[in-house]
Amino acid sequence: MKLGNDVSAVVTGGASGLGRATAEALAGKGVRVAILDLNAEAGARIAAELGGLYCPCDVTDEASIDRALAAARAAHGQERILVNCAGIAIAKRTARRVKDTDAIEPHDLRSFAKVIQINLVGTFTMIAKCAAGMMTTSPNPPDGERGVIINTSSVAAEDGQIGQVAYAASKGGVAALTLPVARDLARDGIRVVSIMPGLFHTPMFDGLPEDARRALAASVPFPSRLGDPQEYAQLACHICENGMLNGTCIRLDGAIRLAPR
Repeated sequence: MKLGNDVSAVVTGGASGLGRATAEALAGKGVRVAILDLNAEAGARIAAELGGLYCPCDVTDEASIDRALAAARAAHGQERILVNCAGIAIAKRTARRVKDTDAIEPHDLRSFAKVIQINLVGTFTMIAKCAAGMMTTSPNPPDGERGVIINTSSVAAEDGQIGQVAYAASKGGVAALTLPVARDLARDGIRVVSIMPGLFHTPMFDGLPEDARRALAASVPFPSRLGDPQEYAQLACHICENGMLNGTCIRLDGAIRLAPR
C-alpha cells in the first residue's frame, strides 16, 4: 500500500507508547490518522499536533468502538489501515503462597479476564469491525489490496515469564489469530500481520528505577538497549508498504529470549 494523504488509518492506544509513535510515523507520510484511546487529554493533544483526529474509545465496549469508527470515517473516510496497540499488562502468578502466612492464593479471575478482554477480545473486535469496513472499498492496483491490519502481540507469547500468565495468554491469542484472520480476509485483499515487540521503552517502564531499566537493557543481546517506539513504528509503516507481508508474526526484539524471571 502506498502511504499518502489518500489513505486513512485508525490506531488504537495511539495516545502513548508504540501507538503514539506509529500514529506520528503514519501522519509523517501524509496518512490521515485517527487516534482511538481512553486518555482524552493526551489523545486530543497528540491528534492536534499531527493534524489528525482523536476519538474516545474503549476497546472492550462494542458501542464505544462503533462510535469511534463512525467519527473517524465521517472525518477521514473509510480506514484502509488499522494498527492495534491498545493493551495492558499485570504481574500475577497462577497461584502463590502469601508471605508470612500459610495461605495460598489463586490468580483472581477478574484481573485475568480483564487482560484477555482488552488485549485479545478488544484486538479481535477492532479487526472484525475494520475488516468489514475495508471490504466495502474498491481494490487498489496492482494486487487488489483493500487494507492492512497490524496487531501488537509480544515476545511473551512465546517465552512468557513468571507472573505473565494473563499477559502471555492474551498476546499468544493475538499471535494465533494472525494466520486464520489473514486467510479469512485474503479473498478481499486485506493483509494481516502481528508484531511481537521485545523490551521497548514505553510508559510501562517509566515507573522502574534507573538501575532496573539498565539491567533490562543489558539483557538484550544486540543492540543492548530498550527498543525505541519509533522502531516499532518504522516496521508498521514497512508492513503497510510491503505487499508480500501477510499472515505472519514478526519478532522485533534484538534477539532476546526472555528468562523465566
